[in-house]
Amino acid sequence: MSSPFDRWYENAGVRSGIRRMYTEEAEDGKVYYPHDQVPYLAHEALADLSAGQRREVTIRHLHQFLLSTTHLETRIVNTTAELIANNRAGLDLPNTMRMDAFKVYCDEGYHALYSLDLAEQVANVTGVGIPPWNFGWFVDRLEEIGQKLLPDEPALVPLLQTVVFETLITAVLNEIPNDPTVVTVVRDLTRDHAKDEGHHHRFFAKFFHELWANLDHRLREPVAHTLPALIHACLTWDVEPVRASLLMSGVDSETASTVVADAYARSGADPNTCRATVRTFRSAGVFDVPGAEEAFAGHGLL
Repeated sequence: MSSPFDRWYENAGVRSGIRRMYTEEAEDGKVYYPHDQVPYLAHEALADLSAGQRREVTIRHLHQFLLSTTHLETRIVNTTAELIANNRAGLDLPNTMRMDAFKVYCDEGYHALYSLDLAEQVANVTGVGIPPWNFGWFVDRLEEIGQKLLPDEPALVPLLQTVVFETLITAVLNEIPNDPTVVTVVRDLTRDHAKDEGHHHRFFAKFFHELWANLDHRLREPVAHTLPALIHACLTWDVEPVRASLLMSGVDSETASTVVADAYARSGADPNTCRATVRTFRSAGVFDVPGAEEAFAGHGLL
């Protein structure tokens, strides 16, 4: 079978991409992040924010997006990529697949680098500094859900986390590059990222099929019931940076908490974003497990 990385040496961003540079002068009238993806900006409690405050909040939302990439790619995805690459994932995988995992590892390190690079460039030009966010809440929550639902299978949890994350991320990234209201460098960088992640999606879909086929049959039911919870967790926005950003803009604590609670009340369940992920699990046979369909539907994922 062909590999999604057959032309990695020629086409991967880390091999052939350019460094994306930000020049504010060329971006008059554009926003730093799609306003329809910054839901709290439209909240009535923020109606009196000045144009300058709205600009700062949107820049910090971009910082949140870029910083989450630096943390999640290295702390979640590369943790599993290393296990696969070094033959520590508990599967008898061919060396070609292990080398593909090393390619994922290289890609993700580069995504983290250029995300932090762009955040630094934007901060230097705009004067809106990069907040000290480490996304520990998001990472810890994913681990806690896996440990709670599969307490006796700690080696399996990071594999499932990464499969979910990497089959979801492409849908998230594909929305920004085609939005002409967004500054060009953000669109270009996101397009670069999405191109690589399309290959990663195929790799981890293939890996999941191998994982499921070799999974002890007694584990199939608990894994099938864990997957929708992991999807829901991945799609639940980390709201603490949003609240912190509003406070930095002069919004009082009570208002900031109210705005965040209202804006992200439905965060998590999104059948459109998770369609490809669910399709991967269905094709592998997850939905053949009794109760799996109901578990996914119960999380609003079908």
